[in-house]
Amino acid sequence: MSKIGVFVCHCGENISATVDCEKVAEEASKITGVEVSVDYKYMCSDPGQTMIKEAIKEKGLTGVVVAACSPRMHEPTFRKACAEAGLNPYMCEMTNLREHCSWVHEKGDQTTEKAIDLVRMLVEKTKLNKPLNSIKVPIHKKALVIGGGIAGIQSSLDIANAGHQVILIEKDPSIGGHMSQLSETFPTLDCSQCILTPRMVEVAQHPNITLYTYAELEKLEGFIGNFKATIRLKAKSVDPKLCTGCGVCYSKCPTKKIPSEFNEGLGLRTAIYTPFPQAVPNKPIIDKTNCTYYTKGKCKVCQKVCPTGAIDFDRPDEFITEDIGAVVTATGFNVLKPDFFPEYGYGKFKDVITGLQFERLASASGPTLGAIRRPSDGTEPKKIVFIACAGSRDPAKGLPYCSKICCMYTAKHAMLYQHKVHDGESYVFYMDIRAAGKNYEEFVRRAIEDDGVNYIRGRVARVYEKDGKLIVKGVDTLLGGKPVEIEADMVVLASAGVANHGAEELAQKMHISYDPYKFFAEAHPKLKPVETNTAGIFLCGACQAPKDIPETVGMASGAAAKVIGLFSNNELTREPIVAVVNRIASHEASTCVGCFLCETACPYQAIYREEIKNRAGEIIKTVAQVNPGLCQGCGTCVSFCRSKSIDIQGFSNEQMYAEVMAVLEA
Repeated sequence: MSKIGVFVCHCGENISATVDCEKVAEEASKITGVEVSVDYKYMCSDPGQTMIKEAIKEKGLTGVVVAACSPRMHEPTFRKACAEAGLNPYMCEMTNLREHCSWVHEKGDQTTEKAIDLVRMLVEKTKLNKPLNSIKVPIHKKALVIGGGIAGIQSSLDIANAGHQVILIEKDPSIGGHMSQLSETFPTLDCSQCILTPRMVEVAQHPNITLYTYAELEKLEGFIGNFKATIRLKAKSVDPKLCTGCGVCYSKCPTKKIPSEFNEGLGLRTAIYTPFPQAVPNKPIIDKTNCTYYTKGKCKVCQKVCPTGAIDFDRPDEFITEDIGAVVTATGFNVLKPDFFPEYGYGKFKDVITGLQFERLASASGPTLGAIRRPSDGTEPKKIVFIACAGSRDPAKGLPYCSKICCMYTAKHAMLYQHKVHDGESYVFYMDIRAAGKNYEEFVRRAIEDDGVNYIRGRVARVYEKDGKLIVKGVDTLLGGKPVEIEADMVVLASAGVANHGAEELAQKMHISYDPYKFFAEAHPKLKPVETNTAGIFLCGACQAPKDIPETVGMASGAAAKVIGLFSNNELTREPIVAVVNRIASHEASTCVGCFLCETACPYQAIYREEIKNRAGEIIKTVAQVNPGLCQGCGTCVSFCRSKSIDIQGFSNEQMYAEVMAVLEA
């Protein structure tokens, strides 16, 4: 005989403002099997929890129903209270009288009647509840970090410094990401490479970090604590163990006019190359698409001049497999090429460049060694126009979201220009200035007031060339839409930040969600900003959305803290709300017919095939089984099972039927 306790919470006035809680408790006490029914203003408070514990002990309750707010917030609280009183925590249920009743209805008798029905349904379900035990999953204490930008570097170092092994993979030949391309960083104007390079070296030399550059995730299988990652090591055509990084190979390479990706096309590189002088590792690779040997079958100059014999043209891609416990995804972002704005002239006029190209011009390691020069003729521009929101916040032609960092790096660009060209003039066309960060507003004010940057609020309508000058036509909305025309030497577009190439494919490999713009989606925007819906996979940096460096670093350390917390235990404890195939002890008696529709439907690949054999080792039957470590309890398999052989623990067909009947019979 069930002895259920019902505890109705007022949730302050959240519930009691529209629901008669006292009447709900009174009506609940009349339900068969309810031993005690009370209402209280704050059931989640310490006195409220004590009330539940005492009732369990004094009345010998076999189940508890708490009628309160969202189970997502407080179900663990009440289950813990039940466990402390000696009741299996999964004999406790919560019904949501707040979001499902008081917040969506006006005050009245019907609202109270609905609340009573919700309580009645849960009482009937709780009568059929069975004690459940938490699932224990072993953990491999090794982390995989995907992406070698500042986010991946920070996260790797934090995890490695906590004493755990880390595998860091980067798809490019060097780690460093976009931060290594920057000249200086806002709002402190630190030299970007000066603060980044030591961290790059630290990662490469850390005893707990295994670094693979020019490598990509090929496949990820398994579940939290027990992933198996297959990594493709792309052939560099150079043996890193033999190469000393002397540089003779690329100094003699005859193919010298390949646009440099690191310099955003403003400089040239050879077919065998290192991306930049401070690259880590500082070993060259061969670009097969431009190497004469790979395209025409002759040359091999680099092989002839290499003093250590490190060049190996026949070196194939390699594949390695690693057992890991957690994944940190830090694949960063990309920059939208603004050639879809023909009115701005990008791609048509050489002196219309992107913000990232301006970074390379302003950098001491850039193609002009830090001098601001026009790409067309190498002269120093005396008047520059910066155009903000080139692609961002423009649902008509660009992207509707704000790229977040453009306002700040545009102010930085204008400031750097004024510092390098003292007699120059700079203009910034903007929609509004978003400088939300520590010392950010002061930084923009400094650009305007101390460095004399001219800010014009308005959009640019057109950029065209006339007599070697770029004519920028726009309006000043602060002057009532007054037309503005500036004769500039150079135009810099603050183009939108977009998801990295291949983000969608990578998300599908890892079974994580992504938003309509291909940025990876967090599990909850406020409470789980670095977690994904796939347990054990975490996010950090601009792979989630455009972010500045401080936020990226903070997020990377947050993801690392999650991994370290996971690795602090030898086993992982999970809630047992997962699918199970049959509940009959004998496999031979299983009603599963082996159609495996559940296997094809499962989004988490939690279904596997189990062969049932007799004593002679002959296969009697092949049935579906559920890996409780992978299962997320979504219930998709239940809906696909033709023989009704699968249930979600705690949500069986009988329990759902009891809930429905409780409403119909009311």
